[in-house]
Amino acid sequence: MKKDSVMADNLSMITFPGSQGASLAARLELPLGRPRAYALFAHCFTCSKDSLAAVRIGAALAARGIGTLRFDFTGLGGSGGDFASTNFSSNVADLVAAADWLREHHEAPQILVGHSLGGAAVLAAASRVPEAVAVATLGAPYQPGHVRHLIEHAAPEIEARGEAEVSLGNRKFRIRKQFLDDIAALDGGDAIGGLRKALLVMHSPRDEVVGVDNAASIFMAAKHPKSFVSLDGADHLLTKRADAEYAGAVLAAWASRYLDEAGRPVEDLPPGVVRVSEAGGGRYVQTIRVGRHSLIADEPAPAGGNDAGPSPYDLLLAGLGACTAMTLRMYAAQKHWPLDRVTVHLKHDKIHAADCETCETRDGKVDRIERAVKVEGELDEAQRRRLLEIANKCPVHRTLHSEIIVPTSLTD
Repeated sequence: MKKDSVMADNLSMITFPGSQGASLAARLELPLGRPRAYALFAHCFTCSKDSLAAVRIGAALAARGIGTLRFDFTGLGGSGGDFASTNFSSNVADLVAAADWLREHHEAPQILVGHSLGGAAVLAAASRVPEAVAVATLGAPYQPGHVRHLIEHAAPEIEARGEAEVSLGNRKFRIRKQFLDDIAALDGGDAIGGLRKALLVMHSPRDEVVGVDNAASIFMAAKHPKSFVSLDGADHLLTKRADAEYAGAVLAAWASRYLDEAGRPVEDLPPGVVRVSEAGGGRYVQTIRVGRHSLIADEPAPAGGNDAGPSPYDLLLAGLGACTAMTLRMYAAQKHWPLDRVTVHLKHDKIHAADCETCETRDGKVDRIERAVKVEGELDEAQRRRLLEIANKCPVHRTLHSEIIVPTSLTD
């Protein structure tokens, strides 16, 4: 990798020249192991690469083996240049420059992802990234000119004086007439109809910035293969963590269908090995790899995290709960008992040792895990009591009660 990037675990801080010569700031988020493919993410109008949607979707893709480059368009975020001198066409050219950087330093992106106006941009840029096999839009307008309604109040001044200062998202931007002329001259339908790549349209029916009718127009203009996913309840910016993570998970699963031939499989870890690495996009976000499976861990917001995934203690409880249910299922199957369903509820607390009558520790605090097991089926009382006894014999439960040795060392 050249000197224009700084690597921090699997999150690189990148700069590369944009279409107008300015240095563009970017982040490349890599999965653990060799990426199966690369994606290029284009943010919404006047947003940045560090928007909640960009960060969370990038992390979700990386957790599923897809490296993701997200960058700031010219004049926005950490990128150089004058925003007033940009327009939709220059944004498309910036996207192509980002794809060129990926192609030179890693591999050309096989997935193009765009949020809002960024979605219209990836549709327009797709023909100039021949290696891309899949394009996904989130809350994208059918026509680039749709963005005009955000600055309509300033349009008369822009038309009369050639430019005006407008407030968008509590920030001020200078918009010039050439921007309005550029979006007015473009027809998004032409790019969509000639896409010749798999298309995923994701949109919220409740989007008040870009109406869902835009998604219908994009979908109808596109040729197969094409898919539509409703982001029920989400706002335009995907500010809720669950909405952005859902979008990222669905996007990765959908794209995998088209990467089977073009992409490489994610590196599998040996059986029994778990690898945890900082994911970036948050102070505590971690990417966890187990075999060929990936997931995200984080701390909740009150603890300084982004709540991008379950906490370490949540994962501990999940392991105990899963082991409990599996053990009961195996035992009931061996006995041919009519066990229909097992549900385990768990809660972790730290309590004062003095308040615990059954604890050997008498000073300080001890960990307490409450576990409630619900078994459903035509079971008699004796069978139910026996299943409760078996719950305490699950391997993870026994590990937690056993002496545990954790040798720790530093590695290169």
